[in-house]
Amino acid sequence: MHTRTGTALCGDVELFYEDLGDPDAPPVLLIMGVGAQLPMWPDGFCAKLVERGYRVVRFDHRDTGLSTKLHGEKADGSVYPRVLRHMTGRRSQVPYTLVDMADDVKGLLDHLDIDRAHVVGASMGGMIAQVLAASHPDRLASLGLIMSSSNRLFSAVPRWRVIKLAFGAPAKNAPWDERLAAEVRSISIINGPNYLPPVDALRRRVEELRARSDYPQGMLRQFDAILGTGSLLRYSRSITAPTMVIHGTNDPMVRPRNGRSLARAIPGAQFVVVDGMGHDLPEPVWRPIIEALTENFAMA
Repeated sequence: MHTRTGTALCGDVELFYEDLGDPDAPPVLLIMGVGAQLPMWPDGFCAKLVERGYRVVRFDHRDTGLSTKLHGEKADGSVYPRVLRHMTGRRSQVPYTLVDMADDVKGLLDHLDIDRAHVVGASMGGMIAQVLAASHPDRLASLGLIMSSSNRLFSAVPRWRVIKLAFGAPAKNAPWDERLAAEVRSISIINGPNYLPPVDALRRRVEELRARSDYPQGMLRQFDAILGTGSLLRYSRSITAPTMVIHGTNDPMVRPRNGRSLARAIPGAQFVVVDGMGHDLPEPVWRPIIEALTENFAMA
């Protein structure tokens, strides 16, 4: 699989990207979630899209991976009032929002001279994709939203076992073995019990990502970007691109009912359920996801 790498200047930030496959093939732009570096779109998943005749672009968000870090910027006060405002669909004052991150994505498309792309977003990436699709409808051939939400008023909150992770995190100065074990435990809970890779594979994944970039402050700012944007219904309801919403039955982070609600909010959207999938992309779920996405690509 031929890979081209580069850095795109998008406003005030630079985004690191990988551009895979035939540059003349129909482009698919993949947008990941909170704190998730570009390898979180697995190599094998991307390769299967390339094998089906698509050009695949994945990238690091601002504050993630090899892209620009906004050192020192933070929202004022405790995060809890922002969480409460978010649960009621309201916005907060934060360093940047999902609107800014959608502008980053548009800048990446401009840099790559891609007029229209099939845009696929996972989790927070799906939220960014909604903003992009509504704000710049001419840039999308189709839209795929995986394990995402519209963040509408009183959306279902994560399961308690996920919420507890925020309170049980090791201290910043904890030994690496302790932090590694906590990361593996978090992935295991968020992935869910089905299709869970072996523990050794999860450890390697965490170690490789940490070696590439270790910047937890960025994840906190991206979480604030979600809180600061509030409900996305004003975007969801105005999307015109052919849309496929995909959600797992066992997602403990973004609950399945949020996926169903998102599909209802987008005119003409299709909703596909992947049995047993949690909030991750292990290999057993690639086939149903790629089949649903490519079906939607064909509708464009």
